[in-house]
Amino acid sequence: MRCRLALSLPTLKSPQSIAPHPTESSRKIKFTKADSFHKELKWRVDDYFLTTGKRRRDCPQMYLKVAILLSGFAATYCLLVFAAQTWWQGLPLALLLGGITAAIGMNVQHDGGHQAISDRPWINRLMAMSLELIGGSSYYWHWKHAVLHHTYVNISGHDTDIDLGILGRLSPNSPRLAFHRWQHFYLWGLYGLMAMKWHFYDDYRDFVLGTMGEHRVPRPAGWDLLQFVVGKMAFLTLAIAIPLCFHSISTVLLFYCITATVAGIVLSVVFQLAHTVGEAEFPVPRADTGCVENEWAIHQVETTVDFARTSPLVTWLLGGLNFQIEHHLFPRICHIHYPALSPLVEATCRDFGVTFSEHRTFGSGVAAHYRWLRQMGMPKPTESADDFHSPA
Repeated sequence: MRCRLALSLPTLKSPQSIAPHPTESSRKIKFTKADSFHKELKWRVDDYFLTTGKRRRDCPQMYLKVAILLSGFAATYCLLVFAAQTWWQGLPLALLLGGITAAIGMNVQHDGGHQAISDRPWINRLMAMSLELIGGSSYYWHWKHAVLHHTYVNISGHDTDIDLGILGRLSPNSPRLAFHRWQHFYLWGLYGLMAMKWHFYDDYRDFVLGTMGEHRVPRPAGWDLLQFVVGKMAFLTLAIAIPLCFHSISTVLLFYCITATVAGIVLSVVFQLAHTVGEAEFPVPRADTGCVENEWAIHQVETTVDFARTSPLVTWLLGGLNFQIEHHLFPRICHIHYPALSPLVEATCRDFGVTFSEHRTFGSGVAAHYRWLRQMGMPKPTESADDFHSPA
């Protein structure tokens, strides 16, 4: 079987102009050599843009969305910090701010980080830096999401997005602990802590250790280091320092937690609906060669699930992340094109016998994730309690 290194994919060029450096573990993962499926898929998408005359990036609709979301964030923040005087005024504003924060992450930052907003690199980088505004690091997001997740989707030990440590089991190839039996109940609450963990722990840990999961990741240097430091200071100023000038510390912390919890739940659940459901595959590379059975494009399709494809509202709010299959195949195409590209992708999959999975609604996707959590938490019928790991 002929294989190729996964990190040779052209879509993984860093917006920081840093070429991905494969770690010792990532060098072992290879994909079957590409065949006619990927070529045909690219041809049909190229033909769509050629015949319609539409641009892949620099779309007016996208720039309008950026303006709406960023101005909405600024207005809601100002009302919450400078105008709200009672809890019943602050609560709806904090909930709304959390939702807008998640929307910026899924729309502005996500497309910018994938170089999908503009043909001009500086615009993409500026949009990617909106992540600094909401508490993250666009530098580390690039490595965690654009490199590791997009290359090794649903491969345990390599895709850090499906690794919850001992807190939960999202992959059938991860160890099960006894208390995972109840993860379909408790994980929904822990999803709300994701943003706060991200704000105050994850990026700092990655910086100090120079690793991300099992992968060695270069620490930021030069302008990237300056952006990392200034970004963290800017977020802490917006989230904590400025509000403390007008409100008590207990009030500031309360409404920060409300905002961050909403953002964390939205961002976590949207990701889980696309990859951690029963229809998604969790491939295991061959131990002797490190080869994944499928070529890269088929791997992307069969480890990913679309949802709510017929809902323009869901598509607008989630930045097209309900079209995750299309996004994983063409991450550098602006998400406003995904509804039009989706029938082309589905038809190509059908023609080549590749499984294309979807859930009709957002609610059915949530139910599928609940069922998957329950299934992953249960012991296999043939195993006894002694066969499973304990937290110790």
